[in-house]
Amino acid sequence: GEVDKLEKQFADWKNKEEELEKQERLAPWNVDTICRDGFSKTTVNKAVEKKENISEEEKLTQSQNFMDKHKKEIEKFGFYSSWNDSKDYLLEYPHLACEDTANYLTYWCVNLQMEEKNSLMKQVAHQTIVMQYILELSKTMEVPPIACVPSFFTKIQLCDAKYMEGFNSELRAFIGRIERRAKEKTDKLIAEIERKRNRREWDLEI
Repeated sequence: GEVDKLEKQFADWKNKEEELEKQERLAPWNVDTICRDGFSKTTVNKAVEKKENISEEEKLTQSQNFMDKHKKEIEKFGFYSSWNDSKDYLLEYPHLACEDTANYLTYWCVNLQMEEKNSLMKQVAHQTIVMQYILELSKTMEVPPIACVPSFFTKIQLCDAKYMEGFNSELRAFIGRIERRAKEKTDKLIAEIERKRNRREWDLEI
């Protein structure tokens, strides 16, 4: 039926966007427009300071390689709902405590929302904010992110009401930005499908 055709066109268009999506996974919107400013700019600046001799292209390549290599590990972290499980997992895989993990989780959140997997998106969003908090602590304490993992989880599990409210506030705002971003991308894809379909119908009429 018409719905099946539209879904097929939607899938085809998504496939054509694959290269763009790879770039977008690493692009500034991941940290500058979706994550909180305090997190994004400080963590990005810190990365730049550490790698000032690396070109932007090399940096993107390194990030893409990291995400490709550790995709399954990052996604497994995204599924954890227990504070203790999350902490233990990061301590077991310390290389995941980094900006690339946060970027991949953000990208994944947008795709999940576009696929209308809202509950799963919210779960992954929670883990994205966990990672962002760890990165922010790392910047504040001027130590590697992995060194902040125990202190973050200790504080959050002590039920510090103010700290927890700050975390939940960040999470709600982040989810709102993910939902808006996903809607923008979906609307854009649907508009492009309609444009192509209208153009084909026009060509047939001619």
